[in-house]
Amino acid sequence: MKGLITYLWLALSPLLAGMEPSNACDYAGSNLSFIKTNTQKAISADKIKMVHYYAYKALSAIDKSMEQFKDCGCEFAMQSIEEGENYLKKAIKAGSILSTRILLKKALEHANSSQEALADHAEIHSSEYGNDLLAVNTKEMEEKKNIFRPIAGKELEARIDASLIDFELSLQKVISTLPCEEANEYVSQVFERCELELLKSDLTEGKKYYNLRTKEIAAKALVKLGNQCP
Repeated sequence: MKGLITYLWLALSPLLAGMEPSNACDYAGSNLSFIKTNTQKAISADKIKMVHYYAYKALSAIDKSMEQFKDCGCEFAMQSIEEGENYLKKAIKAGSILSTRILLKKALEHANSSQEALADHAEIHSSEYGNDLLAVNTKEMEEKKNIFRPIAGKELEARIDASLIDFELSLQKVISTLPCEEANEYVSQVFERCELELLKSDLTEGKKYYNLRTKEIAAKALVKLGNQCP
């Protein structure tokens, strides 16, 4: 199964290099999931070192996600995550676990607000997506004239989606044939690897989309595992 992921990366490499920015809100939302998870872990930690460790991870993730928030264009989501960032910084400086947790809970509230704002903002981007498709359709005949044009935008996304069909089927096979614990460990590794990849600032838009879609597939598999395993 691990070989399949490697194969997919190699197969997609020629496609991933030239993708146009189009999913900044999706990437910001995905990174928010990572930020919230680590903030929650910091709140639950019972040792100050671990509290700071997870708080730093959340803070670092916010820093790495700022470009996506700016590109998304949702002002309220940006303001909320900046407020969350400020509370995380204060939490790291706090001297006791109790005061740190109070500040971390404030940071989590702002992360939740940012996530809600992105969800509300999604309708705007849905309209933009429709306009993009219309633009592609109206230029279809012109584009066909240039068979050597680089693959980008929605066309590249569609190819990546198609390439991930076999991966999704393989993942379904993993969760239906392996013992629950082993399947959960494997799928969790896929999910976490994609989360970490999405935090990198030097990814091409194609690689971002690939990791986002792979993460979504893994998330669905984890839900299915949760339902079928005791």
